[in-house]
Amino acid sequence: MRASDGDREKIAARLRDAHGEGRLSIEEFNDRLDALYQAQTYGEIEPLVRDIPVMRTHQTPEIVKATAPAPAPSKKDGKAMRVLWTIWACAVSLNVMIWLLVSLGNGNAEYFWPIWVAGPWGAVLLTVTLIRKAAR
Repeated sequence: MRASDGDREKIAARLRDAHGEGRLSIEEFNDRLDALYQAQTYGEIEPLVRDIPVMRTHQTPEIVKATAPAPAPSKKDGKAMRVLWTIWACAVSLNVMIWLLVSLGNGNAEYFWPIWVAGPWGAVLLTVTLIRKAAR
């Protein structure tokens, strides 16, 4: 049966691990790697790793993705968003108070410019908050 590039990469990872553990010298590792990339079938690949034990601690990335649980949201994540919303509320409140004082000082309602502070910043925060909730 013919071997695929993915099969060769898995065997190359086993060879790299074996070399890193001291099971193969650098010369032997290079020789086996050269033979691996010249191999066409499983029959040619199998002897290259026959004397190397299979380590159960190593998983390929596809297996890790499929079996790894999603990380639980940390309390720091929620706290950071609360801090950002608090800063937004304080900045908007301060701008509204300045607008109100200026409007009262002039005797008429000025253009409500605090919307340019509250709107874009609030829209970005709302978008980030909704995306984070959807991701959970």
